[in-house]
Formats: sequence, C-alpha cells, structure tokens
Amino acid sequence: MRAAADGGKITGLWFVGQKYFPRDTADWVEKKDDPVLKVLRSWLEDYFAGKRPPMNLPLAPAGTVFQQAVWKELRNISYGRTASYGGIAKKLAAKSGGRGAPRAVGQAVGHNPVSLLIPCHRVIGGSGGKSRLAGYAGGLEKKRALLELEGVVPPKP
Repeated sequence: MRAAADGGKITGLWFVGQKYFPRDTADWVEKKDDPVLKVLRSWLEDYFAGKRPPMNLPLAPAGTVFQQAVWKELRNISYGRTASYGGIAKKLAAKSGGRGAPRAVGQAVGHNPVSLLIPCHRVIGGSGGKSRLAGYAGGLEKKRALLELEGVVPPKP
C-alpha cells in the first residue's frame, strides 16, 4: 500500500496499482518518520492482524461536495457490516430532498482516495433483493479478503 499525508492529515491510502491510483506522484517525498504515517502504519498492522483498531485517524481526502457526502456515509458503515450502493443513495437523497442515484454513489465510492479508512470495501451491489460483490478499485479479490477479515461472508461476484 501507499499512503500520503499533508499537514498532519492522511490524504490518501491506496493499494499499489489499483484503479484511480494517483498519476502525479513525481513530487512526492518519502518521509518514513512522519508522525501521522507512523500512526497509520500501526493502525494497518492492527487491522491486518484481525484487530478492530479505532477509526480516529485524521483524514483529509480531496473530492467534490457529492464525493465528500458519500465518503461521510461510508464512515458510518461499521466494521463487519456492509451497505449497498442503493441504500447509500437513498440516505443521501433523504438528507438532500433529491433522488437517489446508485451509479453516482458507485462512482464516488470508486474514487475514494483513502481505502480502508473510509471503508469503501464494505459497499456491495444488489438488485431484486440479492446482494453481490461488485466494484472495488483495489480489485474484487482484495475486497473479498477484506470482508472475510472482518468476518463478513461476501456474496458471490
């Protein structure tokens, strides 16, 4: 994984090679002693060890107003739980008085620059009452593994 931070806040966390990985990384400077990245490293070690580390890391993902609203909803999905694109769209529509747009939610979820910390892997697809594993910028195998790590039996792709 690769992480980015600015001003003491995490601005990115990606699987290397994932879809939507930043292209303009030439100006990035490696700082292994950055305090927030040290805390992130410890958080990741705990998470991948099957622990439930508290989600109290300072985040500052860059995105549109709509993306920020979607990412805020994602942070409400508890460890070991899932939500659907359509369900998130309905919640956002209820808050704004607009219509739900699961595809727009899917686009915002896919462009989440802070994988795991904003838990986009917990969002699943579904129609006609059947849930399915769908869409993950890091790849469906990673999504399946993350859900299994959290004790969720993922639906079939």
